[in-house]
Amino acid sequence: MRVIAGSARRLLLVTPDGMDTRPTQDKIKETLFNILQMDVPGSVFLDICAGSGGIGIEALSRGAKRAYFIENGRAAVSCILKNLHKTGFEEQAVLLRLDAVTALRHVREKEVDLVYLDPPYKSDLARRVLIALDEQPYITEDTRIVVETDQESDFSFLEETGFEIYREKNYRANRHLFIRRQS
Repeated sequence: MRVIAGSARRLLLVTPDGMDTRPTQDKIKETLFNILQMDVPGSVFLDICAGSGGIGIEALSRGAKRAYFIENGRAAVSCILKNLHKTGFEEQAVLLRLDAVTALRHVREKEVDLVYLDPPYKSDLARRVLIALDEQPYITEDTRIVVETDQESDFSFLEETGFEIYREKNYRANRHLFIRRQS
């Protein structure tokens, strides 16, 4: 896995061994950031279930001013620290070593611009995180949330929250849901 573009372009990142994390493929990451490219520079970025930190690091490389990495897996946290050091983004990064829902209460920002959530597939973590995000004061009508999920997961629960899906990008085995506050 590598950084696709920006100041850390082409740097290789380390990933945790085993099947506990699924690093986002470079081609999918490139497509995602092509969609978000105008929103990333100067943004505050949350990378939830960060794994190796590749998505948040890509955001920093492309000009995000700060990225929060939310991860509680020991091997993943070690990879994030190594990757932040390798890319030189330690000063712009905040690593929260907590479970995803609890960590949201520790984000110290007036506004978060972009949220990326890549929870384990076939779990209810996406639902729990989105419900918790709905309660956070830093999530505004301008905040954009992207959820990486499998093709089958049901997001009809969004009706219970203040969020709506405004765009969907499908890939072979997974998809990105683009979510914002309901208008």
